[in-house]
Amino acid sequence: MKTKLLIVDDEIDMLRLLKRSIAQDLDCEVEIALSGCDALRLIQSKPFDMALVDIRMPGMDGIELLERIKQLDPWLTVVMMTAHGIIEIAVESIKKGAYDFITKPFEHDDLIRMMKKALERGRLLRENLNLRKRIKESETFQDFIGVSTEIQQIYDKIQMISKTDVTVLITGKSGTGKNLAAIAIHDLSPRSTKPFVRVSCPNVPENILESELFGYTKGAFTHALQNKKGLFEKASGGTIFLDEIGDISLSVQAKLLQVLEDKEFKPLGSTKTISVDVRVIASTNSDLEAKMEQNDFREDLFYRLCVVDIKMPPLDDRKEDIPLLVEFFLTKYCTIFNRKKKQISPELMEIFVTRNWNGNVRELKNVLKKAVIMTPGDEVKPINIGWNAPQKNVFSLNGEGNLPYRDAKKQALQHFNVSYISSLLQRSGGNVTKAAQICGLERQSLQQIMKKSGIKSYEFRKGASN
Repeated sequence: MKTKLLIVDDEIDMLRLLKRSIAQDLDCEVEIALSGCDALRLIQSKPFDMALVDIRMPGMDGIELLERIKQLDPWLTVVMMTAHGIIEIAVESIKKGAYDFITKPFEHDDLIRMMKKALERGRLLRENLNLRKRIKESETFQDFIGVSTEIQQIYDKIQMISKTDVTVLITGKSGTGKNLAAIAIHDLSPRSTKPFVRVSCPNVPENILESELFGYTKGAFTHALQNKKGLFEKASGGTIFLDEIGDISLSVQAKLLQVLEDKEFKPLGSTKTISVDVRVIASTNSDLEAKMEQNDFREDLFYRLCVVDIKMPPLDDRKEDIPLLVEFFLTKYCTIFNRKKKQISPELMEIFVTRNWNGNVRELKNVLKKAVIMTPGDEVKPINIGWNAPQKNVFSLNGEGNLPYRDAKKQALQHFNVSYISSLLQRSGGNVTKAAQICGLERQSLQQIMKKSGIKSYEFRKGASN
């Protein structure tokens, strides 16, 4: 489907000239409008990828039209055309949502370059919107599960950087999905049909990691009986994923830096340089900045790796995703182990949502695998996985029965508010916004109840669990 462009100007000769030249140079469908009102009617009747709008027009000027366009379609990319005398107004249009402006009289080549950039920006925005829609509908993205703000931000970042060839450093605790993120970047990239080579750096002995990465020639060392291609060469054209890169030695770091800078290396024992076209993605659960301070990790390599960084959120920071993850893995393992579909009991789900997951999603997966294997019935209860059921707070009148009904009710409600909200704030580490999300109240409503009950959020922050 061809790109659709709208040009708005009150000069018919200018419109015809632009339509003819732009349609040819950009291979797109161009429609024209002689006024702001005509432009709005067209935008309401059909979708456009971009609008080129003159600022100075009789009646509705370009600035007013821009504001109306943004109300109709906030994601439509708009470029303004302006004369030399009204540059300040053009700058103001940027603040109101225009992508850019070009000053008349302009060179045609300059206009085409700007429009290509604007159209690419619009394309990426539309892709992102479509991605968000698919994620919202399916609650999944490239084998990730979740709809929390934290994981949605990861989806957006992966989508944006996958189209480029930049080196990426993925950080996060064990079990947060660093491997999934690397695979998603590769699968969504132009390199998706080429190899994806994963290297688990801690699992390769230090003395042979260099030869594994860069290969060797026959006779390079004892037992080198033939030439061997390294993993970088095997990944050529695709992606190499260096998992837990914080564990590699300084000598391998030096050679890796050379590959990142020059896109070439020499196998062990060889005088011949091999050039490679490979994208590098690295991950770590280590504090590389601390390692740099201790001279255990090269600073120049760190900045070469960390062109773009992705910080994977721990499961404790996206607890609203836990029910989705539980349902997904429960279904998956019931299928794998050929078990009848099971469900999680309310008391076990309460434990899942409130406990700390130091092992993150990987720990949750293993618990659910055990639950499917060890549960004979249809409902998984805490006892099936060796856990105790949560202790419930038993409501007691504590003497309120001697009071008039209204006074007793008021006092009982106060006891409930203090107990319930204190428990919420304990779980959220004193974060009122998270507490409100957990209990389903608006943040302002929860704050009002806290104020009436004399509850201070800061009192729960120091002792909050990580």
